[in-house]
Amino acid sequence: MPDVALLEVVERVATVTLNRPEARNALSTELVRALAHLVGEADDRDDVDVLILTGADPAFCAGLDLKELGVDGGPLKRVAGDGVTGAGRDDGGQRRRGRGGRGATLPTTKPIIGAVNGVAVTGGLELALNCDFLVASERARFADTHGRVGVHPLWGLTVLLPQAVGIRRAREMTATGNFVDAATALAWGLVNHVVPHEDLLPFARRLAADIVSSDRRAVAAILATYEEASRVTGGEAWEAERRAAAVFQRGGVDPAEIERRRQGIVDRGRSQV
Repeated sequence: MPDVALLEVVERVATVTLNRPEARNALSTELVRALAHLVGEADDRDDVDVLILTGADPAFCAGLDLKELGVDGGPLKRVAGDGVTGAGRDDGGQRRRGRGGRGATLPTTKPIIGAVNGVAVTGGLELALNCDFLVASERARFADTHGRVGVHPLWGLTVLLPQAVGIRRAREMTATGNFVDAATALAWGLVNHVVPHEDLLPFARRLAADIVSSDRRAVAAILATYEEASRVTGGEAWEAERRAAAVFQRGGVDPAEIERRRQGIVDRGRSQV
């Protein structure tokens, strides 16, 4: 039997693939656990700077496995029982460290790009939303069908979907359960890019390579500050950035390295104009 999730590491980029194509990568208990284990493994590896999350065609993720859900509650029962689900723990039962605000299925401190190759529905939409940003195939479609199934979101949808598309569009998606195509998702701000299907992973890997070429410590610190600031308002967010910057500066700054990076930025900017 093939593994339900796959991990590949190339040039400091880890690609994690949901691999239940016959079930449209629906989140069974086994897949939820495997996904969290592989993401946690990639987060722990010193040869990984950034992750890409995608699905085996034809779908990104069709949400929770409704066959399991209808029998005994499946992964939803385990999520509710643990508060964060067994997916947030490694094989030894230890809670993995991740940026606050992430769903329990993505326990990573490193940047994660969602490469949405097909439908991302309900729990699959939540999985996508928990990525730092999204690249979509032209075949991608998005829907929140929690209300149609009769379950309540638990992996951050009520926080992350309004952040992405605005509260009124989020309400519409939830109340109707209607699908949003890739072009609309781009116009609404749900995804960053829409590309031809065959270019999805190459495009995501080029973005990942750009991240690898940045300062790993700075990127991690700034993304963590985004996360903290998103949970507070107004002046508290400014204060969160001030505190984070002070902590970062105490970690030391190498003027020679900054000068080297400055020149690299100048050269890169000229090539991108």
